[in-house]
Amino acid sequence: RTDQRVRGVVTLPHGTGKSVSVAVFTKNQDQLQAAKDAGADLVGAEELVEEVKAGRINFERVLATPDAMPILAQVARVLGPRGLMPTPKRGTVVTDVGPAVREAKAGQVEFKAERAGVVHAPVGKVSFDEDQLRSNLDT
Repeated sequence: RTDQRVRGVVTLPHGTGKSVSVAVFTKNQDQLQAAKDAGADLVGAEELVEEVKAGRINFERVLATPDAMPILAQVARVLGPRGLMPTPKRGTVVTDVGPAVREAKAGQVEFKAERAGVVHAPVGKVSFDEDQLRSNLDT
């Protein structure tokens, strides 16, 4: 057993080889546009909450601005067990969504240690060459 909690986020230099769909919850019109420009797949506030309530979860990462957190509380019981609920601790509650969306799309990976102290995280695909895998692993 480990007595330390190892948890974090890292951006891999060569990505994971997988495209990630990102949803951004925000009420701010400027942030909505910035998220769309950065390549977010789903952007909105109340309308996205309604989709989640209806059971349509078509994304793997969720980012939110602080102003959208009260409306996200309505779907916390749906997003939480799936590990999608945004929290400031994990860096998914952001004030500037543009760079955050670009990082999430570029191959940002969340990792955490299990009870035995083993850390699980993807570092690439079999099709990557050895140098790409090595630099991802070293990161």
